[in-house]
Amino acid sequence: MMKISARTVLVTLVLGTGGLMAGCTSDPDLDITKLSVQTDPPEVLYTQGLANLNAGKTGEAQKKFDAIDRQHPFSEYSRRSLVMSTYLKYRSGDSNGAVMSGERYMKLYPQSKDAAYVQYLIGLSYAKQIPTVTQDQRASAKTIEAMMKVVTDYPTSEFVDDAQTKIRFARDNLAGKEMQVGRYYQERKEYLAAVTRYRTVVEQFGNTNQVEEALARLVESYYSLGLVDEAQTAAAVLGHNYPESEWYKASFALLQSKGLEPRENKNSWISRAGLKLVFGTES
Repeated sequence: MMKISARTVLVTLVLGTGGLMAGCTSDPDLDITKLSVQTDPPEVLYTQGLANLNAGKTGEAQKKFDAIDRQHPFSEYSRRSLVMSTYLKYRSGDSNGAVMSGERYMKLYPQSKDAAYVQYLIGLSYAKQIPTVTQDQRASAKTIEAMMKVVTDYPTSEFVDDAQTKIRFARDNLAGKEMQVGRYYQERKEYLAAVTRYRTVVEQFGNTNQVEEALARLVESYYSLGLVDEAQTAAAVLGHNYPESEWYKASFALLQSKGLEPRENKNSWISRAGLKLVFGTES
């Protein structure tokens, strides 16, 4: 059997291609402009995309809007199609794709009429990824960051109220994660580490639904450390802010069983944080 070398194959391919090209260029009936990719006007693609969206064909709609972005970049229809593409990616559950698309839009058109909506979509995409408090909470932090931009950069937009709701939810999750870790340390009698976590909740997340338990856990942890004055202060601040709380009742009972009572030390960090809770200055 005759062996064909790799060089022979390569030469044959090159010569064959050259012959094909020569044949093509010698054909007077061949118009090479017909070999280019045919594109539709952006307004046609945009109309088709909307029609597909209204018909429930979101995949086809996505293709139309993406085609505008590729074929007619930086046009007005490209800007509008990028908004629609971000929305469709969020709606389909492609949160990462929606964030990427939305952030690209914000770099190109931060002052446009749709900027507030796109920034809001970015926040929603992060919020969709928030897990339970037992898991990593980076999505919660990203949600807060994105939604704060809606609140601060577009304060008159219709999305501010829901952005603030999403911020509160994400902050509750971050505080809940701190509480989970704090309880972990407390159960293992690592009280100083537990106090650090509970303090973070009181000082940084004072307007969340975790702060009552955090103050009560501070009472327990400080008492276990022998820091009675701090335990009494934590109980006093808890009672002052949440007098009907079950957590306060438990803290009061703990101190009472040891012959103590809630008593505030004005020089304690807990007292200073408590003032924020009372007067609502905690952000």
